[in-house]
Amino acid sequence: MNDQPAVLTERRDGVLVVTLNRPDQRNAVNGALAEGVGRAMDELDDDPELRVGVLFGAGKGFSAGMDLKAFVRGESPYYGDRGFAGLCQGPPAKPLIAAVEGFALAGGLEIALACDLIVAAEGARLGIPEVKRGLAAASGGLVLLPRRIPFHLAMELALTGDPIDAQRAAAIGLVNQVTPVGGALEAALALAGRITPNGPLAVIASKRVIVEQQDWSLEEIWAKQGEITSSVNSSEDAREGATAFAEKRAPVWKGR
Repeated sequence: MNDQPAVLTERRDGVLVVTLNRPDQRNAVNGALAEGVGRAMDELDDDPELRVGVLFGAGKGFSAGMDLKAFVRGESPYYGDRGFAGLCQGPPAKPLIAAVEGFALAGGLEIALACDLIVAAEGARLGIPEVKRGLAAASGGLVLLPRRIPFHLAMELALTGDPIDAQRAAAIGLVNQVTPVGGALEAALALAGRITPNGPLAVIASKRVIVEQQDWSLEEIWAKQGEITSSVNSSEDAREGATAFAEKRAPVWKGR
């Protein structure tokens, strides 16, 4: 029996690295993993020293989705308001990057889809094979894929259940970057390192606008964007950013 925690966390220069740590079970989602991820997302959102999260899977793959044996035993793969895997229905306000090695299948891909950016290693398989088991990908696959990739490609993945590799996922815009095998985590950390120097209020607001604008009508986009960004653009950080640029120095953010 594995006595290790189902989820590990590590802080690296403003980045919270969250590792799904059930490699012997293909990082399948049981109650402990859902709670561990959910608590990690709470930590990411609540701590001003943390700017970005990186989600990684220990062992040979990212995640194979729900742990069916644990589910039959009565364990819930949901955590509070964050939903499946402690993430899918309530992702963090701060940016989250998925680092995918090996596979992200079924609920595993839905976990990756709940992230804002995806880095995947060459040959990694991504898909929602639920239909092959008589199930529907109801933790994000069916509603998020059509928002991330073209309609007919989302239909292909959903109706056939066949996975695609990282290279095709990148070609259709599902993956931001493809790395050599074993390089997904370091590439995700490097990507996070391009985000952490930026104004924290501006980063959170930018993410929120991009996520929420999908439901805005043409008549309301400017007003709704203003509700989110006006306080950011008049903040102390905004003045500091302009001053630092003029003085040719790195800004010192205060998050206000």
